[in-house]
Amino acid sequence: MAGRIGLITGAGSGIGRVSALALWEAGYSLALAGRREQALRETVAMAKIGADRALVVPTDVSDRQAVLRLFAAVKERFGRLDLLFNNAGINAATPTEELTEDQWLSVVNVNLNGAFWCLQEAYKMMKTQEPRGGRIINNGSISAQVPRPNSAVYTATKHALTGLTKSTALDGRAYDIACGQIDIGNARTEMTERMERGILQANGEVAVEPTMDSRHIADAVVYMANLPLSVNVPFITVMANGMPFMGRG
Repeated sequence: MAGRIGLITGAGSGIGRVSALALWEAGYSLALAGRREQALRETVAMAKIGADRALVVPTDVSDRQAVLRLFAAVKERFGRLDLLFNNAGINAATPTEELTEDQWLSVVNVNLNGAFWCLQEAYKMMKTQEPRGGRIINNGSISAQVPRPNSAVYTATKHALTGLTKSTALDGRAYDIACGQIDIGNARTEMTERMERGILQANGEVAVEPTMDSRHIADAVVYMANLPLSVNVPFITVMANGMPFMGRG
């Protein structure tokens, strides 16, 4: 495991942060990307690791030129990439008829376009580096399977990400690139605080939903990352057991 290089987007908080801490524990060196430099540096400080095992690159993944600079920095610092955790994402919980053009485009640009820009650059690097290959993990969310109310743009991007995962898993086989997706349900982060206060259900009621320790997500990411490239987990769902996912709707 020593010497493996990973890149996490959205690494300044939530799932990205806890996954970074777990991957450092597993022996990875990591590049951290996100919009807020201070938050990224706080993630590094929490790990208490040597500076040689961390690279902070403030990045807006919806900006393709910024993504190109991110991957150039990774290549210059580490020389290769073994793992991309495509984790950055945003939401706009708005009734369909009220979604503005700006809301639609901002979510699509981060969740889908940004994920593709990062995946494409990782794919290029993994295809040509020696030894060849690597692993890409996309954060799909359980909204890649079923929607919540008022989630048209978020659900659309996450369903699209599933197609991107499948295509990349297929195309990457020839180059020892494994691509899988982790669909997460109610991991306890800043984003799930509203679920513990009550969130709109499909029947119109507002109900408190169970959440789970986000470390369970990090453990799943490490499990996927540790597999040999001859093995892939195309899809894995990790969710709070009591949440209304089975039978949702």
